[in-house]
Parts: sequence; C-alpha cells; structure tokens
Amino acid sequence: MTVYLASTSPRRAELCAQIGLAVSVLVTEGVDETPHRGEVPRQYAVRMARLKVEQAVAGLSEPKEGDVIIAADTVLASGRRILPKTEDVIVAEGYLRHLSGRNVRVWGGIAVAHYQAGVWQKKIRLSETRLRFARLPKGEMMDYLASGEWRGCAGAIAIQGAAARFIDRLQGSYSNVVGLDVALLWRLL
Repeated sequence: MTVYLASTSPRRAELCAQIGLAVSVLVTEGVDETPHRGEVPRQYAVRMARLKVEQAVAGLSEPKEGDVIIAADTVLASGRRILPKTEDVIVAEGYLRHLSGRNVRVWGGIAVAHYQAGVWQKKIRLSETRLRFARLPKGEMMDYLASGEWRGCAGAIAIQGAAARFIDRLQGSYSNVVGLDVALLWRLL
C-alpha cells in the first residue's frame, strides 16, 4: 500500500508529514484550472480536487490493494472573486491592495481515492476558513512583495510566512489556508 499525493506543492507534502503520512508525490499535469463562467469559489475548489484525483487515478497504471491518492485545491476568494496563484509582482500587488481590510474565505477542496477490491472509491469534501485582513500599509506590502514568498500562492498569500502578520482574525482551519486541511484529511482517511 502506498499513499500518493497528487500535488507538487512542498507545503502539502509537509502538512502530510506533520500528521504522520509518508507520501509519494504523483505528478499530474494538464488539468485546466480555468474557472467556469458563473462558477462560485466553493464549487471551483471541489471541481479542481475531483479533476486532480481523477487524473491521478487514470495515471496510476498498476494500483495495489489499499493504495490511496490524495488531491487538493486551495482557493482564496473575496466574495465570488477567485484570487488565483500568481508569478507576477504587479498582479500580486493588486491582490494585496484588494485584500487590505477585507474579510475573505479560503476554500479547500480535498479528494481521496482508495483502491479496494479492484475499484477506486472516492470521497470529496470541502473546508472553509474565514480570514480578516488588516489594513496593509504600502511599505509593508512592498516589503512582502520583495520577499518573493507570495510566488505560486493563491491570492499571493503565504500565511505560513511573513503574510501571517497581515491576518487579524482566522476562523476555521489554519492548515487549510496553508494548502490542506489536515484534520479533514485525517477523517477522510
């Protein structure tokens, strides 16, 4: 039996290790992450987790009894607006300006597939965390942007790093904001 993580996110692998899961990374590519027209953030997070686990299942040519695949997606949303990952500093600055002083939600879709008796059984769940951002002074935003921590993070926020100082209030799962609600994952397993 092997536990596979269908993600190349080092943060997700660290979160799995934190709860005692030794995972093998299963690289999946080609999932179109474009939100559908009219799709709300919570639906998007669930759909992405489902697509990622389905792609991982299809890519595992010889599963063994008891194999498990974990897939996840994290969405930072301001109302119906999804703030995706970015590699562009101008976009990241725009996200920070938008988040300043706002209440937002982080939706975490988690999909677990378990290979038992020759069949993949799947469970998909959703985690919600609410955040309240402090008003962000321009100097603090510029310092954070210069750090580069925001690269590849939903909404340009890496809460496990320097962005922690921007959060006035958190309600729900901290690990969901990092990338994987480990308590919900543990219950699914």
